Amino acid sequence: MLDALVASLVLLLVVAGVVVILGPRNVIRRIGSIRRPTRVPAVFQTRGPREVVPPALNPKTQRVVIAAARLSNWMRAHGHEDVAREIRNGAARMAGNEPAGLYALQTTLRRIRVVNITDSASQERLKALVNELRTAVQDRFEQLELLPFRRP
Repeated sequence: MLDALVASLVLLLVVAGVVVILGPRNVIRRIGSIRRPTRVPAVFQTRGPREVVPPALNPKTQRVVIAAARLSNWMRAHGHEDVAREIRNGAARMAGNEPAGLYALQTTLRRIRVVNITDSASQERLKALVNELRTAVQDRFEQLELLPFRRP
């Protein structure tokens, strides 16, 4: 208890010495210049939602990405994981290097021709999804003036 009393007395004497050295007007001015922050620190603010798709994506490129996602989901649901993964990788590659992504999708589309489904309704759905992606890729190839897309 006595230690706390001595420590507080020492602290009071040190503060009084600093006030005498700086001068009372200078200390009052410095204390007045300290302002409270006007906004909440960033730690306590909520983050805004992140955008998943880059805003500057070409509409035909968006068409290719959407068609690739549909076909990839269908292939994965029907047990063709490797082809679905290649389609997803080709679509993802389009974000950084669009021609390389288009060529990767073209190569994967050639490989899909080999896939056979026993159910006729599923086979028709597969053909429709492949044709949708093929036309989207072909349109983007023409728009970018890349090498021609050969028809099967």
